Amino acid sequence: MLEHILGQGWEVIPAGGATGEAFFAKHQDQKLFLKRNSSPFLAVLSAEGIVPKLVWTKRTENGDVITAQQWLSGRELKPDEMSQDRVAKLLKKIHDSAPLLSMLLRLGKTPFEPEMMLTQIETELDEELLNLPIIDSSLRFIQQEVENIKTDNYVVCHNDINHNNWLLTDDNQLYLIDWDGQMIADPALDIGMLLYLYIDSKKWNEWFIQYGIHADEQLLLRMKWYFVAQSLLFVQWHRTKDRLMEMEQWINRLQAII
Repeated sequence: MLEHILGQGWEVIPAGGATGEAFFAKHQDQKLFLKRNSSPFLAVLSAEGIVPKLVWTKRTENGDVITAQQWLSGRELKPDEMSQDRVAKLLKKIHDSAPLLSMLLRLGKTPFEPEMMLTQIETELDEELLNLPIIDSSLRFIQQEVENIKTDNYVVCHNDINHNNWLLTDDNQLYLIDWDGQMIADPALDIGMLLYLYIDSKKWNEWFIQYGIHADEQLLLRMKWYFVAQSLLFVQWHRTKDRLMEMEQWINRLQAII
């Protein structure tokens, strides 16, 4: 199917990933990253310079839409590089982007309210996990504080700002890739995850200046709330997948802040 769209001489290899819908394609010195049925959101991400350039979009006979992006040589950021100024700047650019927000609204996305996240956690956490004191106290924290983290500021959030989703190309361009989990939410959802995972708390103020925000007590509470909430979801997810070492890591992170 992909060979039919690309024409003769292209070598196509699966790119791995959760969906199995992504491929690398190569022909002489041309290289493309192909995805089947990716969101129209990709075009706006490309136009904003947040992901590698969208080269073309084609529809197949069976109605699938194939997108082709530049396949750029590069590497993912290392954990200790996440404190770099350019990471804060790119995240700020994403959170401030009116075109990204407008496109997600047009695609029917509505803001992800903290109550929705709380309901998801209460529904998904299994009995055995709830018997662990740290899980119980983390859940109580987000239940007690859910009313105190209201904000009117909803932006486009990536929702998985792990260091391996940041692509640094050989010519020193930084991109944030893998947008499958994107949502309209409180920017504290992305900021909390980045700071708690990668930045020493003594350097948080420095990071806030790079990002261009004044951090007050309410922002710090919102960051903590979202980090605890996401951590609980990660604990459950890794447990479901029987990845007990990763589950323990998330439990230890909760121990450190609750």
